[in-house]
Amino acid sequence: MPAFSKLYLFAYNSLQAFGWAVSLFAILINFFSTHSLDGAYASAGDLICLLQTVSFLEVIHGALGIVPSGVLFPFMQWGGRTHFVLAIVRQIVEVQELPSVFITFVAWSIAEVIRYSHYALNCIGSCPSLITYLRYTVFIVLYPIGLAPGESECMISHLSLL
Repeated sequence: MPAFSKLYLFAYNSLQAFGWAVSLFAILINFFSTHSLDGAYASAGDLICLLQTVSFLEVIHGALGIVPSGVLFPFMQWGGRTHFVLAIVRQIVEVQELPSVFITFVAWSIAEVIRYSHYALNCIGSCPSLITYLRYTVFIVLYPIGLAPGESECMISHLSLL
């Protein structure tokens, strides 16, 4: 891989990891200061919407061949998450205060801090084995947590509001 591509991917993944860490920090600060799950969207929703929208670049990365992921799977993940966060959570105020938004945002944030850190550190050839271990094990727990009580509950709540 050309040096420019490595540098670009390192910067992209580092910025994503940092953004998701800021999101997680904001959500947790809000939770500990209010003792409530209600403020996850208010504390980090705009940043999460931005980070999720920008992650379309991962589809482009696959299309250009600078990463081996291809196009289909990154596009499916991007499309599902982006629809969830932009078309449902961002647009429906009643959904924003649901505990399931807190659950989803925390699960996404933890998973993405680990995933993007793993990618960034691999770009420079110095990824600790602990990060690699976390990358391939933590999501086994976080994926169903984010999906079942998180995203699914928001979708069901959205339907009940119609």
